[in-house]
Amino acid sequence: METDEFLKLENQLCFPLYAASRLVTKCYQPVLDEMGLTYPQYLVLLVLWEKDSVNLRVLSGKLQLQSNTLTPLLKRMQEMDLVNRVRSEQDERSIIISLTEKGQKLKSGAPEMQNRLANSIGITEEEGKVLHGLLYKLIENLKA
Repeated sequence: METDEFLKLENQLCFPLYAASRLVTKCYQPVLDEMGLTYPQYLVLLVLWEKDSVNLRVLSGKLQLQSNTLTPLLKRMQEMDLVNRVRSEQDERSIIISLTEKGQKLKSGAPEMQNRLANSIGITEEEGKVLHGLLYKLIENLKA
């Protein structure tokens, strides 16, 4: 591919990934607004709904975010009474993040959000599975 063609925006892999990420997040926004959540807060809740009471390092790894990015987010979620942050009794350098009752109750609204998203993105379930696999392959390759 010649240099000028290679440098066109539509020939870059990074742009459709960036645009798709923004647009998918935008699809979540109406339901998240109803729940009083931001998208990053929702991601934290997804991790905790899967396994409650996790170490900050585990949460950071799952979300692929640095702890200095997560800490203000978690403080805000604690102020909203969605999570608790406590020092581990075994290792006081370690912070354990767990759901409050209010945070656990929000889980009941998550399936509606997933259904609304699935209906709005315009790809089949099979295409979604293929895309999911490719994106995780890309993530793993980039982390290596």
